[in-house]
Amino acid sequence: MIMIYQLLMLLLNVAFFIMLAHVIMSWLLNFNVLNYRQSVVMSIWDGLNKLLEPVYRPIRRILPDTGPLDLAPLIAFLIVIALRDIILPGIFFR
Repeated sequence: MIMIYQLLMLLLNVAFFIMLAHVIMSWLLNFNVLNYRQSVVMSIWDGLNKLLEPVYRPIRRILPDTGPLDLAPLIAFLIVIALRDIILPGIFFR
């Protein structure tokens, strides 16, 4: 059981840091610190979008339309944090 718990924690930690990198990169692109026309920036951004869009899409369907403000990454962060810090330890270590 400990091995399954550690594997789930590893996956949730990786997901957390990938989402964090996506959010930080979106800020850097919006504030023109990074240039989307550079091939490295464009390939990293497209890779992160392709990786996280299947996670964000169901959340966006549930949330009301907020215009340019995308709350899907925030909700995904909260879900990952809740799973990582509250739910999984409660399931495995009762």
